[in-house]
Amino acid sequence: MFTELANNTFVQVIDKYHEIDSVDQPFENPFSADTIEHLLYRKCWIDTVQWHYEDIIRDPDIDPVGALKLKRQIDASNQDRTDMVEYIDSYFLEKYKNVTAKSNATINSESPAWAIDRLSILALKIYHMQEEVNRTDATPEHKAACKNKLDVLLEQRVDLSTAIDQLLADIEVGNKYMKVYKQMKMYNDDELNPVLRGQK
Repeated sequence: MFTELANNTFVQVIDKYHEIDSVDQPFENPFSADTIEHLLYRKCWIDTVQWHYEDIIRDPDIDPVGALKLKRQIDASNQDRTDMVEYIDSYFLEKYKNVTAKSNATINSESPAWAIDRLSILALKIYHMQEEVNRTDATPEHKAACKNKLDVLLEQRVDLSTAIDQLLADIEVGNKYMKVYKQMKMYNDDELNPVLRGQK
């Protein structure tokens, strides 16, 4: 199943990031550029770094200049995340390009890659909720509450994985078809964002 590969890759990424646990650490992709693993690894790395950006920017004592710099980094990360989703969808479009959709085929509410995006974020939630369960300085009540949340997240991963694998299976046999819309982000475009346009 595809999601077994994806989930294993996401765990590998998150474990690797936390060996150093710094948003400034260098990135190295261990997979060949022509593989889906390469795209999945890069996608989850972006998500993992951004997860920690979001932690840092919520520091109530953060320096305002540093916060502005970090906000710019988060914006760039969001764009990278969107780009990677589109690359992953392009992989599936190429993979299934010769499949003829059945006359009664339907379209899904989201593309495979956007569902995989949610699976990557879910892997991060599971990792960090497990950290809370394992905290030695937390109260038993806190750890128990986090364990309940962790159980729900693990169940959610099973359900989401099943849904993604079923979607891909349906696309492969023509029961569903892919239609991908490029994300039309406006806030980074100096023709569409009125503030940026006014500075030109």
